[in-house]
Amino acid sequence: MAKGLYHYLAEAWSSAKDNWIWDTVMKQRLIKWRREPSIVRVEKPTRINKARQYGYKAKQGIIIVRVRLMRGPFNRRRPNSGRRPKRMGVYGITTHKSLQLIAEERAARKYPNMEVLGSYWVSEDGTYVWYEVILVDPSHPAIRNDPDFTWLVGKEDKEGRRRRRLRERQKKLIERLRKSVQQQSEPKTQQ
Repeated sequence: MAKGLYHYLAEAWSSAKDNWIWDTVMKQRLIKWRREPSIVRVEKPTRINKARQYGYKAKQGIIIVRVRLMRGPFNRRRPNSGRRPKRMGVYGITTHKSLQLIAEERAARKYPNMEVLGSYWVSEDGTYVWYEVILVDPSHPAIRNDPDFTWLVGKEDKEGRRRRRLRERQKKLIERLRKSVQQQSEPKTQQ
């Protein structure tokens, strides 16, 4: 049986650093990507075979975002001189999550109306690692009418709410409101 395009692409990416793709194409891309912002929307996926595996379609309502993350040791020393925690280089780094999960979270935070469909490794060098994240807009008409994405429609903010821990905040708010209502009703009953 003849091999298709996606089979050859998968073979090429499986040993990406050992073949000609890395030397000729990816090194030039990395030079450009290092100068770009950490979260960049791209027109087309770099690895079309992986994107299609995760459900990517070239249609409205689906976008690809390339996320750059710092690699390296997680035992970074905290600077002695004063600065904001965000600028110390230790904030948001944890070994409890994979870099891929952190990339998905950052992309979801940048595009709050989108839901993460999946992500895959694109490239890395000594300092950074790049992932491409597939995002879907569940409220877009093209997505609502697509039978492949019916499971996503109607759950627009479910994962986002879980990520922002809104359920816990809602419980605390309900408890505070309940206590305040009880305190207001007690003086009326005593009169």
